[in-house]
Amino acid sequence: MADNKQIKITLKRGLAGADQRQKDCVRTLGLHKIGQSTVREDTPIVRGVVRRIAHLVTVEEA
Repeated sequence: MADNKQIKITLKRGLAGADQRQKDCVRTLGLHKIGQSTVREDTPIVRGVVRRIAHLVTVEEA
């Protein structure tokens, strides 16, 4: 049986000064505004995207 862990990702900082790759990562996660949160499945792909923008977001178990 698959383990369906989920994580809650919240955008904590704005994208001013961020490079295009970081902006693309934020949009890929579905985040648009500061303070907005999204819940995603905890997979290595999502963790990799979050690692690239770790300074802009907070992550917690959902």
